[in-house]
Amino acid sequence: MGGKLSKRKNASAKKTGTKKSITDLSDDELKGKNVLIRCDLNVPLDGKTITDDTRIRSSIPTIEYLKEKGAIVTVCSHLGRPKDGPEDKFSLGPCAARMGEILGQPVSLAPDCIGDEVSKMVADAKEGDVIMLENTRFHKEETENEPEFVKKLAAPFDLFVNDAFGSAHRAHASTAGVCKFLSPSVSGFLLAKELEYLDGAITNGEKPIAAIVGGSKVSSKITVLNALLDKCDKIIIGGGMVFTFLKAKGLGVGTSLVEDEFVQTAKEVLAKAEELGKTVLLPSDIVVASEFSADAETQIVPADAIPDGWMGLDNGPDSTAEQKEFLADCKTVIMNGPLGVFEFEKFNKGTFGIVDILADITKGGAITIIGGGDSVAACEQSGKAGEMSHISTGGGASLELLEGKLQYLPVPTGIWLPCIH
Repeated sequence: MGGKLSKRKNASAKKTGTKKSITDLSDDELKGKNVLIRCDLNVPLDGKTITDDTRIRSSIPTIEYLKEKGAIVTVCSHLGRPKDGPEDKFSLGPCAARMGEILGQPVSLAPDCIGDEVSKMVADAKEGDVIMLENTRFHKEETENEPEFVKKLAAPFDLFVNDAFGSAHRAHASTAGVCKFLSPSVSGFLLAKELEYLDGAITNGEKPIAAIVGGSKVSSKITVLNALLDKCDKIIIGGGMVFTFLKAKGLGVGTSLVEDEFVQTAKEVLAKAEELGKTVLLPSDIVVASEFSADAETQIVPADAIPDGWMGLDNGPDSTAEQKEFLADCKTVIMNGPLGVFEFEKFNKGTFGIVDILADITKGGAITIIGGGDSVAACEQSGKAGEMSHISTGGGASLELLEGKLQYLPVPTGIWLPCIH
C-alpha cells in the first residue's frame, strides 16, 4: 500500500518542484533555524488534567527529528473554542508541561502566540530548545486567517512544518496562512502518515475493503457512507444511526434514536448498495434499555422485534458474531464511529467486540485504520489501540478525506496531498 502511494507522491513532487516533508530538507536547511510547527494539541481536559495525551504523543517524532537536526522548535496549536480572547481553561499550559515530560526537557510556554515577547523568546532560544506558543484561538483572527495576524505569527520563524492532520482541513492562520510567509513549508511525519494510511487504504488498499460506520446520526455520516459505497466492498452500519435504517426497512424501533427526515435517505443508501452489488450489514440483534441511563433495565431482542417503549443502545452478541464472519476475509478495514453507547458499561460490548475483531484480523495481516473521535476513545478504553495498524488523530479531517470533499487540503503551499476524488 505505502509503496504505490509513495511513488505517486514522489512523482508529484518532481512535477511541482517543491519540497514535501521534513525528510526532504537538508541538514543545513534545519540546523540553527527557527521552525514553527503546527501540531494538533486539542486534547480533552478535566480542569487542568489531560485525560488523553494521544495527540501530544503523536507530535513527538517530528519534534524529536527537528531537535536532532539542530533546529529551534516552536510549537503552535489551538485548544477548544475560546470566545472572547484568552480564557485560562483553554491555556496550553498543561500541554507544554506534558510535552516536556515526554521529551525529557523543559517546554517553555509563551504568554501569547504573537508579539515582541514571543519574538524575544524565539531569538534567545538555542538549538534543540522547544517553545510552545499560547493558544492561537485566543485571537479571533486565527480562524479568520486575517493577513496581518498571519504576518505577525510567522515573523519570528524561518520555515514551517504542518503536522496537524486534525486541523489540516481548516484554512486558518496557523495551518494555511503562514505558508504565504514561510518557505519552505513542509509536512511532518504525522501528517504524512495519516494521508498515507487514510488515502492509501481506499485508493491502493488490498481488497476486500470494508468500512465500519457508526455514531449517532445518519445526517453526520451520509456523505461518507455514499463515498465508501463506491470504494469499499463491504459496509457495517452501527450505532444510533442503525435505527433510521431499520425504520427505512419498515421495522419498529421503539423509542430508539431516529432521524425521520433521513429515513428516505437511508432507503436510498440501501438501494444504492444493492445496485452496486455491495453488502451492507445491519445488526441482527439489539441491546435495548428502558431508558438512556448507565443503570437502565436491559434485554437483548431481535432487531425486528424492538418492544414499544424501549430504546436500542448497543449491538447484541449475534451481531458481533456475524461481524466477525463478515470481516474474516477483509484485507483493509476502516472504522469511523462506535457501535453503541460504549461510555456506559452495559452498552459497550458491541463496540469493544468489533475492536477485538479488528485486533485479531490485524494480527492476521489486515490493515486496520481507526478514524478519529469516539472510535479512538473506544480503542483506548478497550486497551487494543496499540494492536491496530493506524489510529487517526483527526476526526473531521479523516471524515472529509474519506468523503472525497477535499482535493487539496489547506496545508503548506505547493505540497500536493492525495485525496479521494
